[in-house]
Amino acid sequence: QVQLVESGGGLVQAGGSLRLSCVVSGLTFGFYHMGWFRQAPGKEREFVAAISGSGGSTYYGDSVKGRFTTSRDNARSTVYLQMNSLKPEDTAVYYCAADRSLASRVRVRDHDYDYWGQGTQVTVSS
Repeated sequence: QVQLVESGGGLVQAGGSLRLSCVVSGLTFGFYHMGWFRQAPGKEREFVAAISGSGGSTYYGDSVKGRFTTSRDNARSTVYLQMNSLKPEDTAVYYCAADRSLASRVRVRDHDYDYWGQGTQVTVSS
C-alpha cells in the first residue's frame, strides 16, 4: 500500500517559518517526482512546489517563489517543504503528492499526481 504522511504544520505568526515533512512508503521513492499543493476553505487546490525524483530540479508556484524551498532525502523516502516569510494568505491545508509518470519535467497540475497524503494544517496569524 502506498502511503504519504505529512507532518510539521501548526500555527505561526506572519513572518515566521515552518518546515513540513512527507514520509513516503510503498513505492520506489527515487523514481517519483514529488509535489506540494495547498487548499484553503472555499478555494481551489493550488500548486506550491515540485521536485524531480533525483532532487536535481525544482519548480515553485508564483505565490511562494523566493520564500519556500522543497528538497528530498531519497535514503529516508522523505520530501520537505521549508516555508519562510509566511503570510496570512499561506494559511491552508498542505498536501504532498507523488507523480509516477516518469515525465521529463516536474508537473504542476494536481491531476498529474497519483498518490496523496492526508494533509497538514498551516495557519499564519497576522
